[in-house]
Amino acid sequence: MTQSWTLVTGASGFVGSRLVRALVERGEHVKALVRPGSSLRHLADLPSERCKLAFGDITVEHTVFRALASCDRLYHVASNFKMWDPDPDTILRPAIEGTRATLEAARRRGIQKIVVTSSVAAMGSTRAAEEMDETHEFNLQDPEAYVLSKYEAERVALEAADEGQPIVVVRPSAIYGPGDWKPTPTGQSLVDYLKTPPSLSIPVTDGGISVVDVDDVVEGHIGAMDKGAIGETYVLGGENITYHQLIDTLADITGLALPGRVLSEGMIGLVGSLMELKASWFGGDPKLTRKLARDYACAYVWVTSEKAERELGYQHRPARQTLARAVRWYLERGYVPEKAARRVRLELRTT
Repeated sequence: MTQSWTLVTGASGFVGSRLVRALVERGEHVKALVRPGSSLRHLADLPSERCKLAFGDITVEHTVFRALASCDRLYHVASNFKMWDPDPDTILRPAIEGTRATLEAARRRGIQKIVVTSSVAAMGSTRAAEEMDETHEFNLQDPEAYVLSKYEAERVALEAADEGQPIVVVRPSAIYGPGDWKPTPTGQSLVDYLKTPPSLSIPVTDGGISVVDVDDVVEGHIGAMDKGAIGETYVLGGENITYHQLIDTLADITGLALPGRVLSEGMIGLVGSLMELKASWFGGDPKLTRKLARDYACAYVWVTSEKAERELGYQHRPARQTLARAVRWYLERGYVPEKAARRVRLELRTT
């Protein structure tokens, strides 16, 4: 009998590489779709009899079609996790056209089930400290490129499901944890924090996020494949905390900078505009932009995963544990200069 395989797109990325590893560890045969030239550091030690590399581009349908040979399941995880670019198409095209091309290749192959990775970004935000669920309507006008890319890519996936493809959509919240080698924008903010001397304080705004561990998100993906209802979306959230609580928790874990004064919405908007302008002139990725400040400063992206818990058996760990795992991983792998790393409390290394 021919061996069936599972294809994972974006397999060299943060979530994708952790998902490939988890699938292999549970005994599945996995094809890892990566772009030529991608870093393979987190796939290199996997057994070749259970994990094969497939090289391709999600925006080029025939390369995905070729990779899907002998596969009956597909996890479409790939996206350009970048919040801003002077050319927004570099973020929008891989997400939207990549999803469309990948799903068309899957349709032609007759793939039995597909899990598409979206984001809680596709749900917008709220001004009140309240939880959003899968029914929350996207409510942001002219959002930042990454946010728009997740919303539009999810629409492509759900339209394909309406047309009969066996698709389940998952929406992770803000993901932290080990294995974020690039790192992602969320991970980079943590690395930046670890470089901050304890004598300083971190300005904060009102509002908050839902902190989720990458390995909980991975288990949520697997649950969606095994148990998810076709055409449904599932929020894969974590612990909802305020921005002040986020910095306070990091300070307690590391002994580093405490939360400082609360910035007004107008002030944080000005900071975002200046960072975006600097990036436009000199290059690089701004830590904040005008649109991100407008939509998320003094706003909440708090979610409930009750549906995923009920239907998929999804669970998530506390934010403190997730953040400690991420901090330890960055420190152990040299993402923080030695002088700054020495400022972090030593007991963290054995937490």
